[in-house]
Amino acid sequence: MSATQQTTAVPMVRWPQMGEARVPFQIYTDKEIYQLEQERVFRGEAWHFVALELELPNPGDYKTNHIGDTPVIVARDPQGVVKVFVNRCAHRGSMLCIDNRGNKKDFTCIYHNWVYDFDGKLQSVAFKRGVRGQGGLPEDFDMAKHGLRKLRVETINGLVFASFSETVAPLRDWLGPRMTAHIERIFNRPVKIIGAYVQYLHNNWKLYVENVKDAYHASLLHTFFTTFGLNRLTMDGALELSDSGGHHISWSKMASDEAKGSEYQGDSLRAMNKDFDLSDYGLLKVWPEYEDGVTNAIQGIFPTFIVQQVQNALAVRLVVPKGVDETELQWILFGYEDDTPEQQRMRLMQSNLVGPAGLVSMEDGAVGNFVQRSIQQDGDREAVLEMGGRTVESQKSRVSEASVRGFWKAYRGLMSL
Repeated sequence: MSATQQTTAVPMVRWPQMGEARVPFQIYTDKEIYQLEQERVFRGEAWHFVALELELPNPGDYKTNHIGDTPVIVARDPQGVVKVFVNRCAHRGSMLCIDNRGNKKDFTCIYHNWVYDFDGKLQSVAFKRGVRGQGGLPEDFDMAKHGLRKLRVETINGLVFASFSETVAPLRDWLGPRMTAHIERIFNRPVKIIGAYVQYLHNNWKLYVENVKDAYHASLLHTFFTTFGLNRLTMDGALELSDSGGHHISWSKMASDEAKGSEYQGDSLRAMNKDFDLSDYGLLKVWPEYEDGVTNAIQGIFPTFIVQQVQNALAVRLVVPKGVDETELQWILFGYEDDTPEQQRMRLMQSNLVGPAGLVSMEDGAVGNFVQRSIQQDGDREAVLEMGGRTVESQKSRVSEASVRGFWKAYRGLMSL
């Protein structure tokens, strides 16, 4: 059966007549919807980020990750080719790789010692012919029919993506030219990892994805951004959406801010805190990173991948569902191989803005749970998404929820809702 064939009945979801401008709260709380997402979104017509190639520098290197809630192995074979398999033995379903990463000559199941090579082929079975002439597998047992489930793999500028689908368009076509160009802008030369961590969120995975795509909350929720002028809606910026609506880029230029006489003056905004100060302003020390002058850019690749530029703090994030109201958020912070020691120090300093306790990102880790707790008993109610209109299209203003609506357009298409 194809990965894209629909085998699960659609739960009873009454999507509001206003389309993507409304979202039923049921979509964040229904366990049947969560299970359907695993089939149609994560095993359907989409590509999913699973690793940076530099995490697998040598033949035999591997790391484990997830696509949706399906565990996968990302590995570099002896010829240097990156492969992705479902992390599950074909015998009794045991997880093959328990550790987060390592180096192996083959993949051996600890349960019954079934051994697989780096192409996922079953190589040997312990006691295949039994013991002392008794037991063992039948004579007609076909080893070739019991390999690991192998996924499609494509890379772009050192990012590894995998898909369960045999029919989804090639990765660059699926991303489209604008999204591809932005990835090439950030990953324009060899990078190096300078930090990584995992954050656990007590909310549905889609609430965090919505937050990433919601550009206009940044200067309302985040006191640090607004008070110190790192990201305000008065800056030159825009929302750019892919044709599908599912991918987006929100960008701005700090040097273009003209806050005087704007909504950022006075005491009208909660996030403007005149009593908020820093002991060390070195945190705000930045340098021009790219020729286009963009100082903040958040790219969301449907369904769960994020490329981050916050000043000089660069990172990728991966959203991993862990249940209907639990989510894992992976962060990988990086710089470039040719960074000077001073540039790396500045990146590390600015990285205090992001992450679980980041001066900016801390609020993002909490607000999803505020929503999750308040909607549990009211699945028949709905969220309102009308900032910037009701359409799904690129906009010059970031005072908009167009990219959030774009996510729901792509999501509804895959989910047949």
